[in-house]
Amino acid sequence: MDTYTHGHADPVLQSHRWRTVENSAAYLAPHLRAGLDVLDVGCGPGTITVDLAERVAPGRVVGLDVSADPLDEARALAESRGVAVTFAVGDVYALEAPDDSFDVVHAHQVLQHLTDPVAALREMARVCRPGGLLAVRDVDYATFVWWPDDEGLDRWLDLYHRVARRNDAEPDAGRRLLAWAHAAGLRDVTATTSSWCYSSPAEREWWGNSWAGRATASSFAEQAVAYGLADAAKLGGIAAAWQRWRDADDGWLGMMHGELLIRV
Repeated sequence: MDTYTHGHADPVLQSHRWRTVENSAAYLAPHLRAGLDVLDVGCGPGTITVDLAERVAPGRVVGLDVSADPLDEARALAESRGVAVTFAVGDVYALEAPDDSFDVVHAHQVLQHLTDPVAALREMARVCRPGGLLAVRDVDYATFVWWPDDEGLDRWLDLYHRVARRNDAEPDAGRRLLAWAHAAGLRDVTATTSSWCYSSPAEREWWGNSWAGRATASSFAEQAVAYGLADAAKLGGIAAAWQRWRDADDGWLGMMHGELLIRV
């Protein structure tokens, strides 16, 4: 059973709600067209899923998440935007769909949280039609860089790596995506990278508040304590570091993502 490091507390969903095709799946966007059937694995609150649905309408779109927690919000978003999307709880290792069911299978920030990303890739490829596309994108936490320097953020990154790996997950997934695809027997692969950068006051407010909240009130915080890797004082210090970064006039943060377009 995989353990999701982040969980679905509001500080986590605060980050997930920002995601769109434009800022999180631009590498896939040129390949989308009306009438395609799309499966979005790990859909969360559905912001990317609904964007996908608008781009491929009247194609069939299904959003799956390991947890039911964010799906009511996803359904409400789809209804408010006037698009038809089916949202359901699903298991990426055992998708409830026949072979060759979708033209596009998409997974954003999913493989990094799995104990067996290779098996997940094989299963996603199974439900993708011949000639279709499997699209995956994951961050690489070791590429996180920020300014100003802050030992509290250094401690956060070290702790995040240790918690994720205690969950048998891989936080530096971005650089491993191509190797995982090859291990899954997928060879028609285009690998790219893209980055996120946060530096404006609004971006610092949003991202800094999200991680300050996650440091003390999320599954990540609970796991860090349960695993004996941190206590309330250490987590409070990490939250304070994120608040310092948020309030710094010259605060800047960047991170790289690996991306794959796999022709099935």
